[in-house]
Amino acid sequence: MMRAFYVAGISLFWLIYILYRFLANRDILTFWGFKKEFFKQTIVLLSPLVLLSIIVSILFGHFKNSFFITWSIIPILILYPVWGIIQQYLMLGIVYQGLLSIFETKRKRLVIVFLVSFFFSLIHYPGYFLMIFTFVMEVVFIAVYWRWRNLWAIGIAHGWIATFLLYYVLERDPWTELFQWF
Repeated sequence: MMRAFYVAGISLFWLIYILYRFLANRDILTFWGFKKEFFKQTIVLLSPLVLLSIIVSILFGHFKNSFFITWSIIPILILYPVWGIIQQYLMLGIVYQGLLSIFETKRKRLVIVFLVSFFFSLIHYPGYFLMIFTFVMEVVFIAVYWRWRNLWAIGIAHGWIATFLLYYVLERDPWTELFQWF
């Protein structure tokens, strides 16, 4: 697999797009949620969910005899939040905000939440557990984004939850997967 090239390529593409849009409209970053405001409130609200997810993932791994401690979790805990920010930017900043701007009514907002969460879960096909988990997590992330619109905190939470889920529930080592081709 060429996962490292895929992740690097997608990340670079979207970073260039963000820069392009920022140069055209200096307020776009705030609109999308790249802002300092409400970071603390967002991370505090998401902290119990992050801690619960980490604890459940570790306990699951322990009881399944798949719990292991490896040095590679450290760089993934640093890198995966960056990937989480990019994913949440796409889902919340682009897809969710775009749909809201087209179909803005309270009743339709719930449909949009469902559609965006469903789309995010489809990206994780064919892992049915992962699809269900990401659907529920995206509903939570949208609710938090709806309130404070801070992508930094949501992306960090996404990254930390995903890291422990991948290692201890799905028994995957993202570091090895990332550099498997080399």
